[in-house]
This record gives sequence, C-alpha cells and structure tokens, in this order.
Amino acid sequence: MRISSQTVSDSIVRQIQQLGNQQAKLQTQVATGQRIFKPEDDPSAVGRVLNLESESRALQQYSRNVDRALELSQATYASIQQFKKVSDRASELGTLGAGVLGGDASAAYASEVDQLIEQALQLGNSKLRNDYLFAGTATDAPPYTATRDADGRITGVTYDGNTDQAAIILSEATSIAPGSTGATNEGLRDYLNDLVALRDALLVNDPAAVSTAQEGLIEGEDLIVNSLAEHGGIQARIEATTALLISRSDDIEGLISGEADIDLPEYIVRLSQSQTAYQAALQSGANIMRLSLLDYIR
Repeated sequence: MRISSQTVSDSIVRQIQQLGNQQAKLQTQVATGQRIFKPEDDPSAVGRVLNLESESRALQQYSRNVDRALELSQATYASIQQFKKVSDRASELGTLGAGVLGGDASAAYASEVDQLIEQALQLGNSKLRNDYLFAGTATDAPPYTATRDADGRITGVTYDGNTDQAAIILSEATSIAPGSTGATNEGLRDYLNDLVALRDALLVNDPAAVSTAQEGLIEGEDLIVNSLAEHGGIQARIEATTALLISRSDDIEGLISGEADIDLPEYIVRLSQSQTAYQAALQSGANIMRLSLLDYIR
C-alpha cells in the first residue's frame, strides 16, 4: 500500500498537536491545582462535585440561620437577665415595705419601685434589628403598652403581642424557636402589673397590700428564672449545632477536593513526561519531514 508524503505530514502534525494540547492541559492543572475544568474532563466526577457544592451551599445557609438564632436567643437572654436584676431589687423593697415603716420611708421605696416599673417596661419593649423581642411574631409593634395617670405614673400594662414563636431552620430535619415563649411574654405583663401593685401599696404605706403584691412578684421571679434556664439550654443546643455544621462543611470540602484537586507530585511527573514526549515528537517529525525521494533512492 502506498502512503503519500502529505498523509505522513498530516499524521505527524496531528500527533504533535495532541501532545501540545496534553502538555498545555497538564500545565494548567499543575498551575491551578485543579483536575477538572469542563464536564467532559470527568462527567461522573463533575456530577458528584455539583451535588457536594449544592450541599455546601445549603450548609452555609444553615450556618447563617444558626448565627441568627444564637443572636436572637442571646439578646432575649440579656433582656431577661436585666428583668432578674429588677426583680431582685423589687423583692428587697417588698420585704422592707412589709415591715413597719414611716410614711416618708414608704414613699421613698414607692418612688424607687416606680423607676423599676419604667425600667421593666423599657426592657419589655427591647428590640433587636428593629424587631421587638417579646412580641411573639408581631415584631413590628411594641408588645407592652402602659396606661398612665395625670402625674405620668404607670397604672397598668397590657400585652399587645401574640403567643406565637418563629422557628428558624438549623438543618434538614431540625428547627428551633430561639425567642421568648408566649407564656413568658404574658408573664412579664403580669409581673409589670405586680410591680405597679407594689408601688401603690407602698404609696399608702399598707404592709398587708405590700405582702399580697410580693406574692405575685415571687411568681414572676420564678418565671424569669425558668426563662433564663430555657434560653441557656437553647444556646447550648445552637452551639452544638454550630459544631456539627462546621464538621460537615469540612468533610464536604475534603470530598470536593478529593474529586477536583490533583495529586501535585503525580501531575508534575506527568507534565515532565509530556514535555519530553512533545520535544521528541518535534525532533522526529522534523527529521522525517526533511526526507525526500532522493534520500530513499540513495
């Protein structure tokens, strides 16, 4: 069979081009550390990488949700902790007021309780990122509204929020309600009104009425302590979820790296071999293409 010199030349050029393309691809892989650039490089690996990247994006969203849940729980906890300080001082004043006092001393205690009422109302209407903490899901309006007398003193407090809790998704199968419960929100309203009752009893220096008001304050303090414990548990759960999400993210990054990254020493050896083959092909091709019919006749 007769093979034309043009056919030989074309074949040599194609082989050299293939070796050049292979060398260029290896150079890019070594320079970037990546094995896959196009779906056709490894279709099955590309499919696995896409699935892993989708899972990674979902984990990133869960991480943002966890941060939001922790922020909300911590803000709620901080406000309730301040309620506890108000409660501690109110209990002290109630104990003092239940004893035999002069009118001036009782009035002074009433004045201090009046300030505690204002402080507690302000805490009840605390906000985080323009959302009211103790309003349930009605976060766009103050949950506690005070009625005042002609002198500006608070005479009663109503709750205008709701008892619903917004859930935040932490994973594919887990969610959490990091805000205060409806029972806590309504209990804080009752506690504010118990403070009003304590102040009014002190204003008229009535030890029996002070003792009655103090019973309500004790129930309110129990609610505050229970709420603090609840939010401590919520934060522990959120922190455990954070650790789990970090571990899963690290595992997924490792899997993606295993699918897409190269073994650098191995690919450096491949590149060296490809460069050697390319140079050899150039040299042998040049020698072959210099031959003519006269060379064969001789």
